[in-house]
Amino acid sequence: MNKNSEPLVEARLPTKYGDFRLLAFPGDNKDKENLALIMGEIEDEVLLRIHSECFTGDVLHSMRCDCGEQLDLAMMKIAEEGKGIIIYLRQEGRGIGLVNKLKAYNLQDDGMDTVEANIALGFGAELRDYSGATAILRNLGVTKIKLMTNNPSKSEELEKDGFEVKQINHITIANNENKDYLKTKADKMNHTF
Repeated sequence: MNKNSEPLVEARLPTKYGDFRLLAFPGDNKDKENLALIMGEIEDEVLLRIHSECFTGDVLHSMRCDCGEQLDLAMMKIAEEGKGIIIYLRQEGRGIGLVNKLKAYNLQDDGMDTVEANIALGFGAELRDYSGATAILRNLGVTKIKLMTNNPSKSEELEKDGFEVKQINHITIANNENKDYLKTKADKMNHTF
């Protein structure tokens, strides 16, 4: 992503959680822009969710993960506070893409966990890159963050990039379909729950 990029477009986005501004920024792929969903004025320490695209969870409401619930929870928390940002990064399936994520689902149905499935497909356990979020935050003038995440490596990466980060656990309720997935995230990826 061009680190000095400006938003391509801004639009008003009314949602069930209230009115947001939606800004599109250039992404790594010209057909996949990264997005910033903003409520209220950005000042001081901002409530932030960096959310990686999950078509199956965000759009189709899959119960295999907690992505859709995390996105909804972030919107709800921002609405309660009256201000905040959600950065939506277009890096499906921990960076392996939608088709490969669906292949990983099949391997998981055969007994592998999400990390083992990614590795069996020839990928690393985690391929997501947060430089797009860093560029957006810099463009918006954000330096202090209250980060809604269970992933300590996300906080660490932002701190290395010069942001002051306070991590706020972002916990959803497990179900029978995603309990093993969430356990793998805790056990193998050091997520906090």
